[in-house]
Amino acid sequence: MFKDELFAGNGPVTIWINSPGGDCIAASQIYSMLMDYKGNVTVKIDGIAASAASVIAMAGTKVLMAPTALMMIHNPATAAFGDHVDMKKAIEMLDEVKESIINAYEIKTGISHTQLSHMMDETTWMNAKKAIELGFADDLLTDEKLNAELEAYTFSASSVEKALINRISQKAEKKSVGRSVNELRQRLNMIKNYM
Repeated sequence: MFKDELFAGNGPVTIWINSPGGDCIAASQIYSMLMDYKGNVTVKIDGIAASAASVIAMAGTKVLMAPTALMMIHNPATAAFGDHVDMKKAIEMLDEVKESIINAYEIKTGISHTQLSHMMDETTWMNAKKAIELGFADDLLTDEKLNAELEAYTFSASSVEKALINRISQKAEKKSVGRSVNELRQRLNMIKNYM
């Protein structure tokens, strides 16, 4: 289903992640699909990208995290049943799964294999700033509405000011009130300086 939806169109895509993780193989498939996608992939983490979900995040061309978001990396886990031979096989399998996860982290972050392995051993939690500092994320999610409103207000104030001065000047030109248009314009500009 994910693959069908992803490849149904083209151009840049945004993937929102808020997940405690899950199956490593499913995460690997989603990671691979995102890496294979021809357009830019922006990953936005608004809650948590933990465990297998952190692997998916590594496929982003750009990874953005909310200032309140978290990322967590740790060793893979499984349940096993059987004798000592079966337990050894389970350990070997977990070691290989860990290596595959480190591959994704290493490509994104540039952190050494050994350091990543230790971070996974320790179950490392990262707030957004720490994740950015370590290279797991690229930047913080920002509230673009605040910037847009500020720019719109600045533009609007400037436009209103110019429109007001022009309108008063035009009315003064039509009516001869005993003062020159230039004199009125100078007085309007003087008033503007006190606003």
